[in-house]
Amino acid sequence: MRKNLNKMLPKVYGRYFNLLARVSPKKAAEKAFYVFCTVRKGRVLPNQKEYLDQAKNGTINVQGHTLQTYAWPGNKETVLLVHGWESNTFRWRNLIAKLREADYNIVAFDAPAHGYSSGQHLNLPLYSDGVQAMIEKYGPKYLIGHSMGGMTLMYNEFCHQNASVEKMVTIGSPSEFYEIMDHYQKLLNFNDKVRKELEAFVLDRFGFTVNEFSSSRFAKKNTKKGLLLHDELDKLAPFHASEAVHAQWKGSIFIRTKGLGHSMHQEHVNDQIVDFLKN
Repeated sequence: MRKNLNKMLPKVYGRYFNLLARVSPKKAAEKAFYVFCTVRKGRVLPNQKEYLDQAKNGTINVQGHTLQTYAWPGNKETVLLVHGWESNTFRWRNLIAKLREADYNIVAFDAPAHGYSSGQHLNLPLYSDGVQAMIEKYGPKYLIGHSMGGMTLMYNEFCHQNASVEKMVTIGSPSEFYEIMDHYQKLLNFNDKVRKELEAFVLDRFGFTVNEFSSSRFAKKNTKKGLLLHDELDKLAPFHASEAVHAQWKGSIFIRTKGLGHSMHQEHVNDQIVDFLKN
């Protein structure tokens, strides 16, 4: 019963937006945007609590949000970890073990509306503000992002070009915002009138078009050393996204895998990441 309701709910939203757009297109677009940005999973689960609680080291305030930060101290360079959509810092536990073995100084934080951090909504520019606050506070030399976290790193570098950062790693990350918007429209089945107003809302709110928001475009001016990892069978972020970014990012290395899925927690993947940081 619940599964059927979950399948029906997106279409219900879509019909509602279509009807509302007849009366108030801008209101329909605003509501569609906030549904798009609503985070439904990613809070700290009971089996994650002990691990994360031991590493809590304070909070930072970003755009009215209180974001939980974590640290695993080490004597080598500082590494910042940036998780993906509807996840939290616990997702890094396997890589953290490898980084600690190598004696890196590790910092991380939960995105707005994720983990222990405050809020109900997340958009990528807001996430980028959190990343920038962490960079300014901790001065990491290396940045590692999974999925939306990787896309956020690409956008943040485009905006800031932080001199302290030398290397960036993205894992299973999307590239083109218009593709994400295509999926959202298809999932909810809202019409092109709603889509047009939603794109206008994004432009007015953030100052860029849906097509302009593109990691492959951001990569053209990225001067850092980069490592991209992506699985050919990734069902959540298309493999061609990292292909496109790599094609535009002169200083990048691209590692393709097959059959590892979207999360890519495997030991040999983490070994490759640590080797990239070392060399």
